[in-house]
Amino acid sequence: MVAQELIAYAIPSLHSTDTIQRALDRMAEFKVRHMPVVNEDQFIGLVAEDDLIAPDHQLALKDIQVSLLTSYVFEDQHIYEVIRIFYESKATLVPVLSLSKAYLGVITVNELSNAFAELTSASDPGGIIVLEMSNKENSMSHIAQIIESDNAHILSSYTRTFPDSTRNEVTLKLNKQDLSGISASFLRYGYDVKAVFGGNDGNDDSMDRYDSLMNYLNL
Repeated sequence: MVAQELIAYAIPSLHSTDTIQRALDRMAEFKVRHMPVVNEDQFIGLVAEDDLIAPDHQLALKDIQVSLLTSYVFEDQHIYEVIRIFYESKATLVPVLSLSKAYLGVITVNELSNAFAELTSASDPGGIIVLEMSNKENSMSHIAQIIESDNAHILSSYTRTFPDSTRNEVTLKLNKQDLSGISASFLRYGYDVKAVFGGNDGNDDSMDRYDSLMNYLNL
């Protein structure tokens, strides 16, 4: 999944000749705190709501002294790079440029959230299990073998590392809700099962469990 696939085309750009009031109106309309400033197809930067403080809201953006955010991604960059730019810039939008640096549009937090849910199979029924292990024990082939022996499959996975530590976490989304047997198998093979998010009541509460996991990981 690349940046171009995540563009929210409904959100317009501003021109440097637009007024402060127009910028504020656009931010309120689309419920964002930043807006892209674009002249022709050249990306100038993101203007922040907090910087639009002036006694006269009819002043043009080019006539006020503001520091524009210049973070962006190229159209062919992976969603992980988009997440990194969001994290580093703390912006509510990330602009997308073509390979020739022409402005294409922006990615919103909502678009990113929807894409991340799809990427991690959050909306698919199933359970989540979090393992903690040493770097040397992190064999996905062995982990997959244990899971498949219980007639389950991995829908998505990711690894979380820790600074100054030889241990990491592996989070697995599986296509099975009752993970009691798989959890027991991991314990039997010496894995540290740090958390399990699943159930066998037949209700599709995968989104609730996804939210619980995100809160657990403090994301």
